[in-house]
Amino acid sequence: MALDPGQKCPMVLLAGNSHPELSQLIAQRLGIRLGDINVYHKTNRETNVEIKESVRGKDVYIIQTGTKDVNNDIMELLIVSYACKTSCAHNIIGVIPYLPYSKQSKMRKRGSVVCKVMATMLGKSGLTHIITMDLHQKEIQGFFDIPVENLRASPFLIDYVERLIPDYRNAIIVARNPNSVKRATSYAERLRLGIAVIHGEEKYDDEDKEDDGRNSPPLCRVEYKKIEILPALLPKEKPPLNVVGDVGGRIAIIVDDMIDDVDAFVKVAEVLKERGAYKVYVMATHGLLSSEAPRLLEESSIDEIVVTNTVPHEIQKMQCHKIKTVDISIMLTEAIRRIQNNESMSYLFRNIGLDD
Repeated sequence: MALDPGQKCPMVLLAGNSHPELSQLIAQRLGIRLGDINVYHKTNRETNVEIKESVRGKDVYIIQTGTKDVNNDIMELLIVSYACKTSCAHNIIGVIPYLPYSKQSKMRKRGSVVCKVMATMLGKSGLTHIITMDLHQKEIQGFFDIPVENLRASPFLIDYVERLIPDYRNAIIVARNPNSVKRATSYAERLRLGIAVIHGEEKYDDEDKEDDGRNSPPLCRVEYKKIEILPALLPKEKPPLNVVGDVGGRIAIIVDDMIDDVDAFVKVAEVLKERGAYKVYVMATHGLLSSEAPRLLEESSIDEIVVTNTVPHEIQKMQCHKIKTVDISIMLTEAIRRIQNNESMSYLFRNIGLDD
């Protein structure tokens, strides 16, 4: 039987195994309990899901983020979503604070755009709506055939700067590379600060100089008349790391969307200290902090690393006491509440620029 236009479906909140602390925070703020679900792995490492309450005709919100165990996180989300679909749930909304594989959103030589595969799988599994935060590339929203709410963490990070960084008026926002200038500018304008840009020899993921066979000679040796079409180009050489902007005697705040491999951040912090910055902060939405990242950060010249709780990092905090956490559960809670009540989402994007 169809619902009356003004009638709302009951809401069910389900959580995977990726981030139980965030799931509990959201449930507490909504004033409801988490749904009864059991997600576990069999001895052969297959994922098994048991939903122990009815979801028929209900709006189901599945909370699952990307962690270091990313492939299990994805399979859990897909299986829970499909279980809800086959149990006749009315709507299935995925609350995915950090979207896995979002860094692989561009073609890499003979690779593939893996994030597009992710988007297709999530749509086919039964999800009808997605709530996420600070996608690595905003164009990723176009990979999905379902609505995607890309929330921003910048208001929480800016609030942290204003409340907890002494003398922040003497700070300068630093873009770690030229690709981050727009984000840095957006932060600087709202904090009324200047910006500096790091330029130089940092290696990017898409610069792989290994021979991949594309320049190999053809199998059949055929003599062709040599035609000069393009002028010879010299190989690109980057200058040493350099700071464009004055950071002397200032607090340097490096902003980015995620911090995972920290080698680049450590090198940038050393350059900033050499140029006279007396404190270096790193602020990012997603604190993945894989592998040896906590140890490297603890030993580095970075004074503080500020990340949100989109990804669990309690173990990393025990290894590195410089890591501070900003809680963004209130933003996710409000997004869920507004979607459930069919309210506009524009309030959550007040005073937020497109470049965040």
